[in-house]
Amino acid sequence: MKIVLIVLASLVLLAITAMAVFVFVIQNVETPDYEVVRADDRFEVRQYPALIVAEVTRTGDRKAALSAGFSPLAGYIFAKERAGDRVAMTAPVVQQPDEQIAMTVPVTQAETDSGEWRVRFIMPATYTVQTLPQPGDADVQLREVPPQRIAAVRFSGRATDELIAEREGALRAWMDEQNLSATNAPTYAYYNDPFTPGFLRRNEVLIEIAAD
Repeated sequence: MKIVLIVLASLVLLAITAMAVFVFVIQNVETPDYEVVRADDRFEVRQYPALIVAEVTRTGDRKAALSAGFSPLAGYIFAKERAGDRVAMTAPVVQQPDEQIAMTVPVTQAETDSGEWRVRFIMPATYTVQTLPQPGDADVQLREVPPQRIAAVRFSGRATDELIAEREGALRAWMDEQNLSATNAPTYAYYNDPFTPGFLRRNEVLIEIAAD
């Protein structure tokens, strides 16, 4: 019985430590500012300012493209393939199908098995395209994303294709109820590293909509 109590106490201590590390990391990683224009339970309409991103395009299914895109982008911000200082890591990492797709149904894994994806790191707000270090890898492009009005749904858990499709379907149903029209393919946003437990993860489906 004593051993069981010691094991349970150790697990509780480990969980508290993990939570403290998670809070510290999240609070010290820059995320883009946005204005919440409308909130309805787990759904939001947000207004984002112009953002500077480092971007690569990769082919394959969602998970494979995300993994393949992460490496050159990490190489860019950590100055592995270029001269100059490092660029601070931010959150989220985002990806979007690089093609026009049907706007009335959720995106599923099968629809993008052989498609192209844009994978992006959002740059810290202190930079412009002109002041950022130039990439050493020709695949990495710096660009400015114009201001956007976004419909968003936030969810926890590991971002599997099934979970993303479910949340995207719910977001699109809510958009229909609110008479909000999609103007672009969905963007999937991931805020955490692979070691963060599922219940602590922050993921989002973001869909650009027409401005009022």
